[in-house]
Amino acid sequence: MHVDRTTRNLSIANLIAQIGIIVTGGLVRLTGSGLGCSQWPLCEPGQFTPQFQEESSIHPYIEFGNRTLTGVLTVIAVLLLIAVYKRQPTASRPQIKKLAWLPLIGIAIQAVVGGITVLVDLHPAVVGSHMLISLGLVAISAYLVWRIDHPDTAPKLPFPGAKILTAAIGLTSAVLVILGVIVTGAGPHSGDDEAPYRWAMDTVAITRLHSLSAWLFTLVAMIGLVLVIRHAKTSPSPESATAVKAWGLIMAITIAEGVVGYVQHLTNLPEALVLTHMFLASLLVMAVAWGASALHPRVEAEVKETVTA
Repeated sequence: MHVDRTTRNLSIANLIAQIGIIVTGGLVRLTGSGLGCSQWPLCEPGQFTPQFQEESSIHPYIEFGNRTLTGVLTVIAVLLLIAVYKRQPTASRPQIKKLAWLPLIGIAIQAVVGGITVLVDLHPAVVGSHMLISLGLVAISAYLVWRIDHPDTAPKLPFPGAKILTAAIGLTSAVLVILGVIVTGAGPHSGDDEAPYRWAMDTVAITRLHSLSAWLFTLVAMIGLVLVIRHAKTSPSPESATAVKAWGLIMAITIAEGVVGYVQHLTNLPEALVLTHMFLASLLVMAVAWGASALHPRVEAEVKETVTA
């Protein structure tokens, strides 16, 4: 299928930027810069940007940098939307047009949630929702990249149980990331140096629950990988080969995420490993979106030639 290169590149840039803002948001939390700017949308009363003073810390600049990246992300999302509406062949695809609005709408929601986060002094529920919305935008952006590369024909399930597998990987990944966000809020990296621990809960218990969800997700990922490999052997096709690659990526990131998770737990949560864990979480969400999409392949419709007598 021919795809406009500019539109495709913008969709990839949008996905990368969505992941990037999770990393910079993690940097805000890990450096305790969550309240580096005391107001929103201004940084300080009457000041849009941080003002340098000798007694200033680095926190306002880290927080403002994260806000600035939101502006870059907005520009990319707008350009992507314009490309989808104006460039061929995506300009004639109504489903892609609808999908292209979602990153921009999500960014607007994130801006409001970010402001509320500052106004409520980093309440853990609001901070957590900020992260979950970002992960949701990563999933949407990954799916948009996938759909741009595939036609708008009706998806066909490659084997019995594909729909159940899609639901299982989606549900277990959602539980995994939600519990991960809660674990972070209960730990020492809430985003505020003065009050690092925000959730009043048993950190050991919630960490074990998060670990249990990770093992459940891993089990589903392993079953899925076995099923798509078996299908690729019995029914070889470009679509089945793509599914194997997608689920192989899920499994590879899952292993890396698990190793980092256990090491950071054993080493008392060093900031670098926590940031790596957050980055891998965003990649895992991306891979799950692609893996689920691969279970619903869309192929070009066959064009039947009319034979005239």
